Amino acid sequence: MKTLYITGAGVSAQSGIPTFRGEDGFWTIGSANYTPQEMATRAMYKSNPGEFLKWYYHRFVSYRNHGPNPVHQWLSDKNVITQNIDGLDGKAGNKQYIAVHGRVDQVTLFHTQGESVERYSAPWDDVDESQLAESLLAVFKIPKNGPQKGHSLKPYVLLFDEYYTDLYQISEAQRRMYSAERIIFMGTSFSVNITQMALDIARQNNIPIEVVDPNPVHLFHNNVTYHRMTATEYISG
Repeated sequence: MKTLYITGAGVSAQSGIPTFRGEDGFWTIGSANYTPQEMATRAMYKSNPGEFLKWYYHRFVSYRNHGPNPVHQWLSDKNVITQNIDGLDGKAGNKQYIAVHGRVDQVTLFHTQGESVERYSAPWDDVDESQLAESLLAVFKIPKNGPQKGHSLKPYVLLFDEYYTDLYQISEAQRRMYSAERIIFMGTSFSVNITQMALDIARQNNIPIEVVDPNPVHLFHNNVTYHRMTATEYISG
């Protein structure tokens, strides 16, 4: 059976990376002056890049050296679309996974959405934490008047006020959804667009769905199997 796995933050929790919407999650914590929903935007990157990059650095980059856990290892030879930007599927050896929201270890040149751009290794090791804001702006080549297209660097991450493009392999992700004979959601709260897209495709094509989560969200689909357990328990079962 051609199975597609769509994974969320719950899959990386065992690796010590906080989930997004739990009590320790990224979205429950703001900066000193802004909510996460205000911080994680292209508008903030453009208007206040120092604050944006500091927030991104503390919330995501500090976890860049964490390693994969047994769930990532189990998924390493499987058909995976992940919402996570931690890159742990790649560290586990999965060569074909889609990181549909980007990767913390990569950057692009700042560009207009939809343009074709290259991805580069992120220069996090060049950042001087003793003068974090100034160093981030320098490393990301952002002058005082703000990010410059084609020159400044931008984290390779899909922000709240951006949309899916083929930079994030959205066409390939949709192709995999349509060709799946079964879709298994693991560790996701179903609060992002990619899960809704997959659900819509499953409904239209009567694709069976399975949900792996200790407290699963009820889905309006006539062919759903709920596994009320963690991803770690599921792969051990």
